[in-house]
Amino acid sequence: MLRVKCVHYYVRLGESELKVVAADSGAALLDTRFEPLKIVAAAAVLVEPPYREANQFLAEPIFAPAKNGHGLIIHELELCRLLLKEVRADVVHLDMSIGGLLVEEISPIQLRGKARSSVLKILPKIRKLATDIKRVYGIDVLAIGKESVPVRIAELTTGAHAVLYACEKALKEGREQILGLPSKCYARAMHNRVTLQSLIAAEHDIAGYAEDNGEVLEKIRIVEMLNPCARGFRALRIVPKVR
Repeated sequence: MLRVKCVHYYVRLGESELKVVAADSGAALLDTRFEPLKIVAAAAVLVEPPYREANQFLAEPIFAPAKNGHGLIIHELELCRLLLKEVRADVVHLDMSIGGLLVEEISPIQLRGKARSSVLKILPKIRKLATDIKRVYGIDVLAIGKESVPVRIAELTTGAHAVLYACEKALKEGREQILGLPSKCYARAMHNRVTLQSLIAAEHDIAGYAEDNGEVLEKIRIVEMLNPCARGFRALRIVPKVR
């Protein structure tokens, strides 16, 4: 079910506000040893000044195998393209750290490190998507990764929706779920809204949120705890209330 609501910026002369579309996928269901099983959600966001939360977004449950991390970048860019049909933006920030390069111009020789082979598999597809976005909307797709504030907002927005999707799964299956949150954030569930607030010092006012229109939060008990196997990460133990 689709829910609707820097170091390298391109700023057009005569325009004072930069509007950015970004996307992320994340928050994982964990087993009892806190090993990731499935990536729960994906979201694309439009972020405008003052760049603290999403102004508009598309979010959906994906429950994809946790080992398919790099493959999800294709889906994230497809979500960006889908959101661009509804909003106007000046640039797309992709959660892919290659020095803020234009995605359509990335070549295999520029790829380094352990992720090289995984990125090579998806490079033709993301280059094509970036080229299509440039052709249709006239804006660039930057491989800027975690340096981007809008990507961080997308990460927190994804995590907030993942909480709701994990709650729905716990209710449907009638059993406990353990959800690993994105890095350095904490969750608040109240007044039919889930909010993920950043714990990074310079990001104290950055957050992602999700509206609980299905009233699932009132049927769930949530306990937050530290992830003992991943420093800087928190997890939620999500348990259906006894009726």
